[in-house]
Amino acid sequence: MTLAVRRSQRAAPGWRHPGSPFHPGEQRVQSYLGVREQVERAGRNGIRDEMPDQHRELFEALPLLVLGSMDDAGRLWASILPGPPGFVRSPTSRSLIVTAQPLAGDPLARNLLRGAALGLLGIQLETRRRNRANGRVSARDAHSFSVQVEQSFGNCKQYIQAREPTFDPALLGAIGAEGARLSAPASALLTRSDTLFIASASAAATSGIDGEGVDVSHRGGRPGFVRVSGPGELEFPSYDGNGQFRSLGNVLANPAVGLLFIDFESPRRLRVNGLATLLDDAQALSRHHGAQLVVRVRAERIFPNCPRYIHRSGGAELSADVPRPGHEPPAAKWKSMAIVADVLPR
Repeated sequence: MTLAVRRSQRAAPGWRHPGSPFHPGEQRVQSYLGVREQVERAGRNGIRDEMPDQHRELFEALPLLVLGSMDDAGRLWASILPGPPGFVRSPTSRSLIVTAQPLAGDPLARNLLRGAALGLLGIQLETRRRNRANGRVSARDAHSFSVQVEQSFGNCKQYIQAREPTFDPALLGAIGAEGARLSAPASALLTRSDTLFIASASAAATSGIDGEGVDVSHRGGRPGFVRVSGPGELEFPSYDGNGQFRSLGNVLANPAVGLLFIDFESPRRLRVNGLATLLDDAQALSRHHGAQLVVRVRAERIFPNCPRYIHRSGGAELSADVPRPGHEPPAAKWKSMAIVADVLPR
């Protein structure tokens, strides 16, 4: 798909609000890891309340969109919406229009209420590009919904397993609830996964206060990076990433999370809703080479979802950024960018 070159006004650099772009939970994690002041300066440089053209163009080129939403009981859900490139449009630097509806049985359908907080992740798996946009639903009709963007920021390519999805609309299946225990097939899917998406929210996600809201993030690792630690429990590492600690800060402030696992080769989906805790003890860290912290999730609801409309993909090219014994990951190129290089910890 060829996209026209934009002639819009360039998005203003940096955070222009008096309050911090980070809520108290995120600030606590940043302080614990000794990077609070540096991350605040970097965040004020790199987080905006509108999207730069580069981010808008990526969203418009994508064949899928990952969303995080919250239901009326406070549960978090990570969802995926597929469509032809162009199904997401950005008419202004502060708005996105998504011409798609949630898949059958997806709680996102009930959560897209006017004013509801949403986290959006635009991720191009084959090129490892990704952007984030958090905001609120501003309108919805029978065919589309609109999002007013409140925070926009880029993410680096670290830990993304490169794969080129192809659309397969013929896949069908049933939607079911598995309960709060992981079956053998569900456990097998988790332990061979190299990718997951996590929806999380701050303690005051519905308040409209700067920095508060819903977020959705990508986590990647080598197959086996997710471990089943009990009948209804799993854990995964948090590696050195963009330094903002969005998901971890949310977990500290509000333990509810929604996880989405996708097996792109089968393909299959598995959702896990539960409560998360952060582990920093030596035993937990030793189970996950290179982890800064470990996220443990106690499942409350497990849903194996049908594979309909999942983009099928062959084998992935594993990211060289993933830590493993005997391998030194390359330095992240984003850390040398002028916008953050002078404020990152040395």
